[in-house]
Amino acid sequence: MIYLMKFLSVGAIATIIQYLIFIALVELGKVEAVTASALGYGLSSIFNYLLNYHFTFSSTAKHHVAAVKFAIVVIIGLTLNSLIMYVLVNGFDCHYLLAQIISTGIVLIFNFIIHKYWTYRTKIGSHNAE
Repeated sequence: MIYLMKFLSVGAIATIIQYLIFIALVELGKVEAVTASALGYGLSSIFNYLLNYHFTFSSTAKHHVAAVKFAIVVIIGLTLNSLIMYVLVNGFDCHYLLAQIISTGIVLIFNFIIHKYWTYRTKIGSHNAE
């Protein structure tokens, strides 16, 4: 349970960073919502990786291994986020902020499961965050 709480705390800060970038790009930069969301997601992922590696999971996995795994998860999460945003904003005419909130919830569940059981593991059959 402690790892979930740490993950949610780090995720909350990363999400704030993502939303600040996202909203600034939409409102000030007049960037389309799906593109702005993707940029915010990608940039906040750097912060997210570093804090999850060191703080949440206290990983001992080598960065060249964990970072590659993290990048794969980010690419899948980014694709999922962008797809949900596109469908909600363009298909259902959902307000961009509501669409991002829904997308964030879905991607959060996906990310936690994958990071906990794959990204930050050091070897098969063990998990250093248990």
